[in-house]
Amino acid sequence: MNTLDLNDIRTFVAIAEVATLTAAAKELHLPASTVSRSLTRLEKHLGILLVRRSPKGLVVTDSGREYLQSCRKALRMLKEGGDLLESRRTSPGGLIKVACPIHMAREVFAPLLKEFLRRFPELRMEIEAYASDWDQEPREDVDVFFKLRAPKDSLRHVRLYPGAARGLFASPEYVETAGTPASPDDLSVHACIGAGAWKLRRGEKVANPNVSFRVVSSDPAVNLKLAVDGLGIAIMPIYMSKSPDVRDSLVSILPDWSPEPITLCALFFDPSRLTPKVQVLLDFLAEYLGTDRDPRLHRLAAKGCFTDLSHPPTSGP
Repeated sequence: MNTLDLNDIRTFVAIAEVATLTAAAKELHLPASTVSRSLTRLEKHLGILLVRRSPKGLVVTDSGREYLQSCRKALRMLKEGGDLLESRRTSPGGLIKVACPIHMAREVFAPLLKEFLRRFPELRMEIEAYASDWDQEPREDVDVFFKLRAPKDSLRHVRLYPGAARGLFASPEYVETAGTPASPDDLSVHACIGAGAWKLRRGEKVANPNVSFRVVSSDPAVNLKLAVDGLGIAIMPIYMSKSPDVRDSLVSILPDWSPEPITLCALFFDPSRLTPKVQVLLDFLAEYLGTDRDPRLHRLAAKGCFTDLSHPPTSGP
C-alpha cells in the first residue's frame, strides 16, 4: 500500500469545506486537475468514496464525514505542534551546556550572561571552563564547545567568530634593560613569555623565530601580567594591550610583524539537529563578538582589534 500523503488530506478537507473542486483549487493555489487527482489518490488509498458529485456540487459521503472529523483533528494537532516548536524557537527553554576556555568564560560569558538570560528567561546555563591549550573532541553531553582553533576533522559543525588580532609587547623597563629586537631573529636572545611555536607575518613574509621562554603560559591574562611586570616579551591580543589600566605600561615590539590571530569557533551538531537553544546562543554571541559591543574591549573601539571571518582560524600560543 502506498504511503498516505498529508497533502491529500489537506486537499480533502478543503474540498469538504468549499464543496467544489474549483473553489478548493483557488484556496490551495493549485490547478483544479491537481486537486482532483489528489482526491482520487486519497480515495484509492482508503478504498472508500469520500465525495459524491451532484448537480449542486460535491457532497461528502457518510464515510467521508466521519473521516473528515478525524482529518480536522489531526491537522489541528499538527498545527498545535508546529506552534509549540515555533514558540520554542522564539522562547527556548531548558539547560544549555557549553564548554569554553577559562579566559572566554571570564571575559565573554560572565559579562554577557545576565543579558542573555534576561532575553531567554526559560533557559538555564552550565559553563564548563577548561585550559585554552586543551585540544580534545567535546563530549556528547556538551551542546556547544568553543575552541581557539578549528578542528581538521570533527563530527560537529563549526561556526566561526571574528579572530582576535595580536601583537608582541613588553614593559618599558624590560626594553630599557634588554633592548628592542630589530627583527624576529633577535627574539632568540630575549626572554619570552608564552607557549608553542611563534609565527609572525609581515605582508607575504613569514618568520618562525626560535624563542626561549622564560615563562611558559597559554593564559593571555597571565602573559599580560608578566609582561607588565617586566619579565619579558609576550604575544597577546591587541584589545588587552589597549586597556586603560595597562596601555601605558606596555611597549609594542616589532610592530610591523603580526602574530597569527586566534579565531574563536563554536562546535555543535550538524545544522539539521541544531536546537533552538543553541541557535539563540550562537546568534546572541554574534551580536557582540568582534564588534564595539564586545565585552573584552571594555568599551574601547573594536577597530584594529579583530579580524574578519575571511581569515582562516589558527592556533596560537
